[in-house]
Amino acid sequence: MQDIGRIGFSEEQADLLDAATVFCREKSPIAKVRRLIEDETGYDVDVWREMGELGWLGIAAPEVYGGLGLPIGAVVPMLEQMGRRLLASPFLSTTLAAQALLVGGTEGQKQALLPKIAAGTAATLALVEASGDWNLENIQCAATDAGAGALRLAGEKFLVCDAAAAAWIIASVTYEGRPNLVVIEKAAIPQGALRRETVIDETKRAFALSLDGVETPKANLFDPARASAAFAHIHLAANLLGSAEMCGGTQAVIDYTVDYLKTRKQFGKLIGSYQALKHPIVDAYVGYEQARSHLYSAAHCFGEQGAGEISTRMAKAQADAAFSYAADRAIQFHGGFGFTYDCDAQLYRRSAIWQAAQYGDGAYHKRRLAQLLL
Repeated sequence: MQDIGRIGFSEEQADLLDAATVFCREKSPIAKVRRLIEDETGYDVDVWREMGELGWLGIAAPEVYGGLGLPIGAVVPMLEQMGRRLLASPFLSTTLAAQALLVGGTEGQKQALLPKIAAGTAATLALVEASGDWNLENIQCAATDAGAGALRLAGEKFLVCDAAAAAWIIASVTYEGRPNLVVIEKAAIPQGALRRETVIDETKRAFALSLDGVETPKANLFDPARASAAFAHIHLAANLLGSAEMCGGTQAVIDYTVDYLKTRKQFGKLIGSYQALKHPIVDAYVGYEQARSHLYSAAHCFGEQGAGEISTRMAKAQADAAFSYAADRAIQFHGGFGFTYDCDAQLYRRSAIWQAAQYGDGAYHKRRLAQLLL
């Protein structure tokens, strides 16, 4: 294993990066990305099935549950390339649901669900409420005993990603006054309880979910003793993998802009030769390299107490800044065309806005870092 300071890049990560680079380039050309935006499903079902057959859903799951037994950092190269190519799929949602089960689920839940997830069955998390609080333990939705070994749920969730594709939705609730998580089978959700939402990133599919009247077996409740650990792990894992997607998007939008600067002429010169454009794109690239360094540092030490949280929050803060800046410059540098929907820079700018809002933007993580470091 290569180790440069606090940045580690294992042989497994290198192999997965190579495989993901080729796969995402071939399966998600930009023309296909735009076609899928108009599709209600929002992703290629055949591509998703192929990802399951390749074992990608089990990368960070233990071998005893049908996975490869690698750490969560091994998933980073996959999300990086998916973000680079805007490959739409329930991969991130399913991976986070599996991580929630691993840390907070009961042994019975792990044995029942993780092998199916590792084989390619989609799952997702329902954590966001009307408050939009990034503190995942600030929960209004509730679970109460309904008798006969069942729980009755109440409340509403928002921004439930890939809910239509998921076989199971893991929702945050309060039970007996304490935050916890509960597994909901898709079949238990009444008709009309899921409502598609309109979000800024049209390559994503998000839903509002009404839990009112939904019942689920009490055995589907997570281990109460592990609930706080599960929420903390979900929060950091989501930010690590979201940062990976953002770094991939930053690389792509810089490449897209550089290609334009090297071909578009104005006043008889390539516009990339003008300092007003040349210097900002260099700044964008420097920001990208900084973000990617933070990303793989976080992936390397994610499991270390203290260092893992600090490095992950740094990675998200830098990825937010780098992606937003690069996508903004891309739109500006394309002139009037950049402000039209046909310019691909628009897709990346929308992705940057969406990703920043997931589990905390750069300003939020800087505030948390201040509390950790000062």
